[in-house]
Amino acid sequence: MKRILILGGGFAGLECCLKLESYFQNNSDIEITLVSEDNFILFTPMLPQVASGTIETRHIVTPIRTLIKKTKFYEGKIKYIDPHGKSVTLYGTNENRGMLIHYDFLVVALGSQTNFFGMKDVEENSYKMNTINDAIILRNRIIDLMEQAENETDPILRKALLKIVVVGGGFAGVETAGELNDFITDVSEYYPSIDESDVKVVLVEASTEILTGFPQKLAGFAKEKLVERGIDVILDAGVTSFNGKEVLLKSNSNSDKVLLSDSSQRKGHAELVEINSISSRTLVWTAGITPTDLIKESLFNTHKGRIKVNEFLQVIEFPEVFAIGDCSTFDPELTMKKFPPTAQLAEAHAKVAASNLKELLKGGTLSKFDYSWKGQSAIIGKRTGIASFFGINIAGFVAYLLWRNLYLSKIRSSEKKFRVWLDWTLDLFFKRDISRLKIIKKERSLDYKELDEVDDVW
Repeated sequence: MKRILILGGGFAGLECCLKLESYFQNNSDIEITLVSEDNFILFTPMLPQVASGTIETRHIVTPIRTLIKKTKFYEGKIKYIDPHGKSVTLYGTNENRGMLIHYDFLVVALGSQTNFFGMKDVEENSYKMNTINDAIILRNRIIDLMEQAENETDPILRKALLKIVVVGGGFAGVETAGELNDFITDVSEYYPSIDESDVKVVLVEASTEILTGFPQKLAGFAKEKLVERGIDVILDAGVTSFNGKEVLLKSNSNSDKVLLSDSSQRKGHAELVEINSISSRTLVWTAGITPTDLIKESLFNTHKGRIKVNEFLQVIEFPEVFAIGDCSTFDPELTMKKFPPTAQLAEAHAKVAASNLKELLKGGTLSKFDYSWKGQSAIIGKRTGIASFFGINIAGFVAYLLWRNLYLSKIRSSEKKFRVWLDWTLDLFFKRDISRLKIIKKERSLDYKELDEVDDVW
């Protein structure tokens, strides 16, 4: 009996698991185990649409147990990885004992976490867009701000309440800014005291352009559309502090102040304005990722916090261990082409790792990771998008439809695909819902405890 243990139930981990199941579905000598902190896979590209209420919460999550067939699944938090003893320890809680799981082969696909670059005040006071809870909390926050602003008599404070700052000009930041702007604009009719000029979404990006992975012409189109729709775009500037009331900015160039592309008239006419702080009560942070603390503190050989792997995706010094997705990086000594950390890349990692595991078990030849970038797409609000595939650039409504069809096809459950499609269809005919539901699952991190006794799983 050979035991394969997969850590992480995200895009990389689940794809690897399903590939291995297809290889060994009739082989009783292979045991596959998957460990994840959640019992579902979250389709993260659609989180901004959950925050805006376009898509219902449960429609972008698929229970892992409905997708796997012969895999043993554990929902748990990983405490320790011992590559020398070939075992993984799961935390115990107040309700159950810990778990010690042994393996012959290990796949580490633990993803990443938000990178706040050491700014504790930003971490404590900002909102994230990583989990389903994050999207619901942000949606509730926006609705709560609208309710407060409706009854606020001080015009300065009202504007501060209704100014939403989104930090990060990548996919998550641009799509979040676009969705929030659409949502606030659409629901303003329910709040007669709020004037259109009171509402403002601001996008802050540290580089000189947003969506830097796209051709410059497409990125420029996206920026123009955002500005045209009333979103202020601040480029070449970083956030240095956020105390819950004011966002402090610093130019990345030699200038003392940053330049704001202002479109307060929402007519697409932009002019440059100097600014070094923004009065706001809400900051959404999408500005970067970093490996999880578990990986950084592990016994694996790492580079900038990520596990170093060879061209076969095997961990340096531990050939029976594979690392894939955001938590891995190729050994700097290898001349491997670098790609941005995306779900597309994570799934490509997973397929090669699963194939190489199969070859290891039967004594075959391993395959080097060879990947060609297929393209990418993004939506920027109001049924507008940009797309670049195989050198073909598309912008506008067609790109938006392409984005929808592409990502809809990536959802693993047919039921969930239909539900998302139905949400999009209903959105064409009905107005936005502004109900603020306080039904967030309580995080129980304090329940995790150190236990001397663990269940030993061989």
